[in-house]
Amino acid sequence: MQQSDNSSIDLTAENLKVNFLPGIKPVLELLQSEPERIDRVFIRKGRRDKLSNAVMDLCRERHVRFDLLEDAAFARLYRNNSQSVLARLFDAGFIPLESLLEFARSGANGECLPLLLALDQVADPGNAGTLARTLYALGGAGLVIAKHQSAFLGGAALKASAGALQKLPVARVNNLAQALDKAREEGYTIYGGTAEAAALDVFRLEPAFPAVLVLGSEDKGLRRGIATRCSALVRIPMYRKFDSLNVAQAGAIILAQFINSRPR
Repeated sequence: MQQSDNSSIDLTAENLKVNFLPGIKPVLELLQSEPERIDRVFIRKGRRDKLSNAVMDLCRERHVRFDLLEDAAFARLYRNNSQSVLARLFDAGFIPLESLLEFARSGANGECLPLLLALDQVADPGNAGTLARTLYALGGAGLVIAKHQSAFLGGAALKASAGALQKLPVARVNNLAQALDKAREEGYTIYGGTAEAAALDVFRLEPAFPAVLVLGSEDKGLRRGIATRCSALVRIPMYRKFDSLNVAQAGAIILAQFINSRPR
């Protein structure tokens, strides 16, 4: 788990959605209680005592990567008092929903398309990361997730996203239904992915932009309160009788169709 080659680390933290938790005791507590919140731990070389050894042992036990940094490298990473120990978190990468709606609607001066992806209780980090990867690759503008009952966009999601989550704007909201209401007020058309036979065939759809595509949880799909806020529900027509596609597979197909139908 240890990485001593500082050349592999972005020490400026530019363009990374990160926050730093300084202090050996706070880092130890977080490793014990919520290790999934930690992306990486940094320890200044030369600090070798009982507590720093405990940090490294917990990192190994909880499968959290840690790095031993030279003094200069550590100072470039964090200049305030840290007791020579830092945990890098994902939390600070979230942006306000209002900012994301404005960013997506403008298309960021042609850098992205006016399409957002919202996840309704998608709990698996691998699926969330894969969807972020697809969204970013196809030109989508950003991701909306809820604070509760959603996958944490930490190590597993970051890995599945192949770096997309470090570039894709993400808004984390208290209430997804209210966020969709806000998006509609701002001129967005809300679409929900479903397997229901009565839903529109996504391959025949001409979506209106700006748009939000909402995908539901792996087991239950869209919640009723979310589905009722959608302007239209869309489905993937299945040629063969088959149980289902997982949310990452289905999302990739629907996103590709939305992108293919985008205004040119």
